[in-house]
Amino acid sequence: MGAGYTELFFMDEPTALAAGHRPCFECRRTDANAFAAAWAKAKSLDAPPKADEMDAALHPERLEARRKRLHLAPLETLPNGALVLFQGSPWMVRDDCLLQWSYGGYVAAVPRMTGPAQVITPQSIVDALRAGYAPASRFNPVRTNADGRVARRRWREV
Repeated sequence: MGAGYTELFFMDEPTALAAGHRPCFECRRTDANAFAAAWAKAKSLDAPPKADEMDAALHPERLEARRKRLHLAPLETLPNGALVLFQGSPWMVRDDCLLQWSYGGYVAAVPRMTGPAQVITPQSIVDALRAGYAPASRFNPVRTNADGRVARRRWREV
């Protein structure tokens, strides 16, 4: 592994992206190349950037002093896979709904609304998602009970 390599494990890729981490070129090269291509498309670059270039851009986007940096964006414009703060908790954008994140998985779904949102996912990653990068996620809640809790979970291989 490289000198700056750190093993990190997250519940799923949207969680890792929200923390400001891109796919690993060592263990997920195909996904890392797809992410770099989406980054290049989003930033109108002639060629995909190198890992160090993306990391240098992401570091100031994910931290402000020693705290997580958030930014505002209209909720209706955010791509699938972006995480936002809603009702004091992180929620993932997924099609026409928001999925409530928890350490054990996504536990509730609500319809996606419109208006400003506090976005957890760094802007450059939101741009790469918007440019076509599709994050891998094993967790795919598809139905909710009347109280908004996930009724059934489907797992998708990644």
